Amino acid sequence: MTDPTAGASRASVPPPAPEDASTGQLIGQLTEQISRLVRDEARLAQAEVTQKAKRLGIGAGLFGGAGLFAFLGLAVLVAAAVLALDLVLPAWLAALVVAVVLFAVAGVLALVGKKDVEKGAPPVPTQAIASTKADIATVKESARR
Repeated sequence: MTDPTAGASRASVPPPAPEDASTGQLIGQLTEQISRLVRDEARLAQAEVTQKAKRLGIGAGLFGGAGLFAFLGLAVLVAAAVLALDLVLPAWLAALVVAVVLFAVAGVLALVGKKDVEKGAPPVPTQAIASTKADIATVKESARR
């Protein structure tokens, strides 16, 4: 028969009751319980982050799929516009008119986007920096008095 504790680096001895334990034993138990609590909390946080990351990935994939189908729907609408104009104009002219309109919309969007990018550059919180500098100056002035 083999000894069940053979090969164990440490025999597991149940901790003494708190009223019978010495201060050193109580501190040792406290340290062990705190480290176990921290490890368990870290595992719980990791599991929660992993679950949320999976949901975020699925949601992003669904948004991507929605964007793709919206693009395809827009392409069908463009084709419908060409076919509708084909009833009044030759097919090549109908396609040309729709293309010119699409390029005009793209140009307007690009100009508006460029203006917004210029307003946003550089991406530094200038108002917050100015406010912080004013606060520092006020504190320095108060300290001199």
